[in-house]
Amino acid sequence: MTTSLATSSSVFLQGVALSLGLIVAIGAQNAFVLRQGLRREHVGSVVLFCAMTDALLILAGVLGMAQALGERPSLARFLALAGAAFLLLYGVQALRRARYSNQLRAAAGGDGLSRRAALAQAAAFTLLNPHVYLDTVLLVGSIGAQQASALRSWFVAGAGSASLFWFVSLGFGARWLAPWFARPKAWQVLDGLIGVTMLVLSALLLRHVLRGF
Repeated sequence: MTTSLATSSSVFLQGVALSLGLIVAIGAQNAFVLRQGLRREHVGSVVLFCAMTDALLILAGVLGMAQALGERPSLARFLALAGAAFLLLYGVQALRRARYSNQLRAAAGGDGLSRRAALAQAAAFTLLNPHVYLDTVLLVGSIGAQQASALRSWFVAGAGSASLFWFVSLGFGARWLAPWFARPKAWQVLDGLIGVTMLVLSALLLRHVLRGF
């Protein structure tokens, strides 16, 4: 029981770390959620939409990739190696970003939005970004599908929880977090942590692949 719980917790935390590493970045979606938080305008609806969309894409990716990879073991190994390479590259890029100043700003001014308009913009920033499908469906999906069938739900729960935590923090904590996000040094530290995390996940995934040979 202890080993099973430890394994489940490890897979859950892998999902958390991978999701946070991919989602915590300076981008249009995060800036929009931060803006809505600063305005205190439809924050709950926007946060719920972004988090649920992430969770559904991750779930679809894991389930779909699990079925595809279960029928093609060689494809599973290839995608695992590709995922490890991607995480390695992503980690190196994050460490490079940590050397330079950057910041996330979101203006609180402008005309107010109706709930429908706010959700439409959230949908556009989320679903019209091709990277969201690369990150959630292909990358997270293929890595989650590498887990044993009994552990995939833990991985999805971890990745989904990380997404929910991030958007809730960003939206409802906007007034406290905005000054922090505007500090370049803070993003340098964060990018450094993301870089190290991605390198560790890459090593773990590569070890998983090598065990299969």
